[in-house]
Amino acid sequence: MINNQKTKTPMPIQDAKLRIKNFDEVALGYTLEQAQNEALRCLSCKNSPCTSACPVGVNIKDFIAFIKQGDFEKAYHEIAKTNCLPAVCGRVCPQETQCESKCVCGIKGQPVAIGRLERFVADWYAQHEHNLKAPLSTKQKIAVVGSGPSGLACAGDLAKLGYKVTVFEALHTLGGVLVYGIPHFRLPKEIVFKEVENLKKLGVEFCCDVVVGKTLDVDELKNDGFSAIYLATGAGLPKFMNIKGEHLSGVYSANEYLTRINLMKAYQPTSTTPILKGKKVCVVGGGNVAMDAARSALRMGSEVHVVYRRSEKELPARKEEIEHGKEEGLIFDFLTNPIEVLEKDGFVRGLKCVKMQLGAPDQSGRRRPEVIENSQFIIDCDLVIMALGTSPNPLLKTNTPNLETDKWGCIVVDENLQTSIENVYAGGDATTGSATVILAMSQGKKAAKSINEKLSK
Repeated sequence: MINNQKTKTPMPIQDAKLRIKNFDEVALGYTLEQAQNEALRCLSCKNSPCTSACPVGVNIKDFIAFIKQGDFEKAYHEIAKTNCLPAVCGRVCPQETQCESKCVCGIKGQPVAIGRLERFVADWYAQHEHNLKAPLSTKQKIAVVGSGPSGLACAGDLAKLGYKVTVFEALHTLGGVLVYGIPHFRLPKEIVFKEVENLKKLGVEFCCDVVVGKTLDVDELKNDGFSAIYLATGAGLPKFMNIKGEHLSGVYSANEYLTRINLMKAYQPTSTTPILKGKKVCVVGGGNVAMDAARSALRMGSEVHVVYRRSEKELPARKEEIEHGKEEGLIFDFLTNPIEVLEKDGFVRGLKCVKMQLGAPDQSGRRRPEVIENSQFIIDCDLVIMALGTSPNPLLKTNTPNLETDKWGCIVVDENLQTSIENVYAGGDATTGSATVILAMSQGKKAAKSINEKLSK
């Protein structure tokens, strides 16, 4: 049976007027009836173009077929064959530019809501008790450095292959960017912790508060008997504009701001974590991290402006996040670029900006923003959040001199993700700079495959 409706089954969400006063999840998830209704829109295409567009190769046609049949456990296990974090990916993956962009239903209507269905299956599975049996660990020890999405994906695949995997995490909480970077209203931390527990049931061991490159180094890991090492240390070093006034109190990187709110729970009324809330906040940038920071600031009680140097058409953030932000009251200042943070007694008092216009396309294919002469103006504000991207932390390279990096600080790897050091692999944001969760996971899976092939010879 096929559902011929041209539009996606709507996702239930919190009302905007209510959700800006809490950090609870905005999207509430499909009911069983809604999930099956949406699944019936899938045409079960023979060549499955959606799967070819999934970075981790989820067999989308088959898992949706199990939803149609009402066998949600089989649907989960079909996803889990290639994706160890389905509850996470169902929430934060940019499906609209990946699997859903190739859905045949999208030609004459809206594509099937693949991400929403993945989330439904993962949430259903989490609500039911299951006995996961760890594979017998008969192979070598593998060290994974970093418990973000890339490290978790690599660890999961290697554990399933029978390796003894230990994940080393620098912070006191597992999950990497999933817990410090993505707000609770988009990805509740309990979801991440549940996914980590599933990996523990597969036999993966986790060690927190271990900074590889400081607490111990790569050579020490090798001496401890680890046959291979996967570096998934992410990209936690924030970028700034290098304009006057960025040193002022009241200027945050998005990384610091989100870490204080998410990992250090500054959003909770009883929290003792210090954070400047600001009456009027300017978030500089237009990506998903900018949206996360801006929507978090809204919930902290601020008026929030998103300052972006291109037009709305070029905004790189997910369309859904932009729409939710507008509903919640974000103010977008497009074609606007900061040139100075203004000061009063050591604190922010405003953001001096210029108006921009779009010229010829640059190397990215987007039209280059150009300054309009004599267009300076001031946005009054008392808090500025710079959401301009990140690069890898230089600590690991500093203490591992034979580890090759490029001019941006990214770890250099070959086609198998091996670094300049034998049996040391790297992937995710540590090699690419900041990217998406699912692309980081795809590299973790690729590294696991390469490690297994190397050690199996």
